[in-house]
Amino acid sequence: MNRRTTSAALALAATAALLLSACGSGGDDGSKDTDKIAGADQGAGGPKKSAQPAGPADNTPDGVDLSLPEDMKLVFDWGKPADKDEAAAMDDARHFVRSIYRGVAQQSVRDPAVTAYATDKGLDYARTQIQSRVDAGLTSTGTRRHYQEKTRKSPNGNAVEVSFCVDSSKFYSKEVKSEKVRKGAPGPASYDFFKIVMTKFPGKDDLWRASLVFVTEKAEQCG
Repeated sequence: MNRRTTSAALALAATAALLLSACGSGGDDGSKDTDKIAGADQGAGGPKKSAQPAGPADNTPDGVDLSLPEDMKLVFDWGKPADKDEAAAMDDARHFVRSIYRGVAQQSVRDPAVTAYATDKGLDYARTQIQSRVDAGLTSTGTRRHYQEKTRKSPNGNAVEVSFCVDSSKFYSKEVKSEKVRKGAPGPASYDFFKIVMTKFPGKDDLWRASLVFVTEKAEQCG
C-alpha cells in the first residue's frame, strides 16, 4: 500500500470515527457493523452527475440504470438539507439503497448500479445483501419506507453521515422461480435504523458513495 493510499484510508477512518461518535453510535445503542472489508472494484471510474436534477421517480439520475420492477417500491419520505454537500450525499444515499434492490431484482452483484454508489465496506455490504438473496433464490416485493432522515457532515467536509429509519412491514421476500410471496406478521423485526457514511468522490464534488453501513435491527426509535 503506497503512502497516498495509506493517507486516504486513515483519513476515511478518522472521518467515520468522528461522525459515528458524534452521533452516539459507539456500540451502546445495539447497532452492528454488518460489513466485511471489500477488496475489489474500488477504481476511479464513477458516474457523472446529470445536467438536470433527478426527481424521486427518475430511474437514471446519473446515467446509471436504477429502475426497479413495478412490484418493488422504495419510498423515501425525506426532506432536503440546506447544506449543499449534505443534500448531495443524501441523494446518493438514496441511490445506494436503490442500487442494492436493483441488484436483488437483477439477481446480480455485478450490476453497474451497485458499484456506482458504493466503495470499500459499503460496496461489500451491498454485495453481501444481494448475494444472500440470490443464494436463497429470493427477490423482493412490496413497499419499503425510509423516513426520519438526518445528516451530519464531517469537519473536513469529505464525509456525510446519513441516518434514517426503515419500515419493511409491507416489504416481502418473493421466490424467484415460483413467484410465491413470503409474508410475515408485522412486528419489531420490521423496523431498522441505518447509518450510512457517504464519502465524496475525488474530483466530483456532487458525487458521494457509501463507504460504511451500520444497522440497528428491531429499532425501537423507528416503530
